[in-house]
Amino acid sequence: MTTQIQLGDITIEVVHKPIKNLHLTVHPPAGRVRIAAPLRMELETIRLYAISKLDWIRKHQRKLQQQAREAPREILERESHYVWGKRYLLQITEQDAPPAVELQHATLHLRVRPGCDEARRQAILAAWYRDLLKEAIPPLIAKWETVLGVKVVGFSVRHMKTRWGSCTPSRHSIRLNTELAKKPPECLEYVLVHEMVHLLEPSHNQRFHNLMDHHLPAWPHHRETLNRLPIRYEAWRY
Repeated sequence: MTTQIQLGDITIEVVHKPIKNLHLTVHPPAGRVRIAAPLRMELETIRLYAISKLDWIRKHQRKLQQQAREAPREILERESHYVWGKRYLLQITEQDAPPAVELQHATLHLRVRPGCDEARRQAILAAWYRDLLKEAIPPLIAKWETVLGVKVVGFSVRHMKTRWGSCTPSRHSIRLNTELAKKPPECLEYVLVHEMVHLLEPSHNQRFHNLMDHHLPAWPHHRETLNRLPIRYEAWRY
């Protein structure tokens, strides 16, 4: 069941779910506010909780409004693209051969067939970023399985509009956003560890934060780095 709470100029969407604790989120790009609440929790209790978090809500809405946005990519010659946090200029070559993407010094070289349109170029680059991420993830999973004492049964990468990653603890599976291939490597590792810690603690409670502090002490810095970088128009935060 979904309902709404109005606090001044802030509208809060309330969703009752089979969970134990309240979960408050502020969603990009406009700062939409959502609270997930236990099934039997009264609306007045949720309202009082939301009032206590008003300063936090407004602070995160301001951050979203101030965060830099990337202009939509049109896949044009000498357009800027990012790979593992580094900037490359796009170079496009038309050739009657299978499509390919290659990094050459400060250039991201895209080879396409003659007459290849923008949609197809976008698809070729997106597939390349997915493959890049799929190659980087397994060694990190192996490293952190040993550190955390958990087992990841499977992972997937996909374009997600509102999250950098997600986890299904019951299946020991993890999903990561393909956009992470454009961010510094430490951001990928932070998000992966974040999701793997959810295999030990599904919620974002104090135990979760203690585990993150113990195993990856620099995680607040990595999170800040990730959330400070320019984001796409259908932005997200973590």
